[in-house]
Amino acid sequence: MITLVIGGARSGKSTFAESLIKNETEVCYIATACITDEEMEDRVKKHREQRPKVWRTHEETCSISTCTGTEKKYLLDDVTNMISNIMFEHTHNLEDFDSSIIEKIESDIVLELSKLIDFIKETDSHLIMVSNEVGLSIVPENKIARIFRDIQGRVNSFLAKESDEVYFMVAGIEVKIK
Repeated sequence: MITLVIGGARSGKSTFAESLIKNETEVCYIATACITDEEMEDRVKKHREQRPKVWRTHEETCSISTCTGTEKKYLLDDVTNMISNIMFEHTHNLEDFDSSIIEKIESDIVLELSKLIDFIKETDSHLIMVSNEVGLSIVPENKIARIFRDIQGRVNSFLAKESDEVYFMVAGIEVKIK
């Protein structure tokens, strides 16, 4: 079973995703955030405090397929951070880069997600993925932000097709769309 929980920033995605398996004990929580400043440190701390202590947490910024174990439930929180991390790994804050780098970034992201999805299917496990919907706003002025938005949108489409269930979060309310 593969479930995608998608929505805007602060829409309740993580809280809802966690509620889907809140009573489970055999859970691997895959955390992709990089702590880069005090605000992010505070966000990560709050996420750690709100999830059950019996869950195994595996903090991994890019290579999420290395996080698998014997659990039957996996929660990937979140795809958006992973995409940012892989983009940064490839570009190292370049101001501009060509289409071959963009294709390599997207290919690496899809490959990493595909490995995890294949594991889930082979082991008859349940994967819940949290991802941001970034296509509902204005077109970013910044080229790198546009590239990120485009990659995120295509990856979200890929994940939605792979998923058995898709929930869209709006103001803390889940709307099942698949």
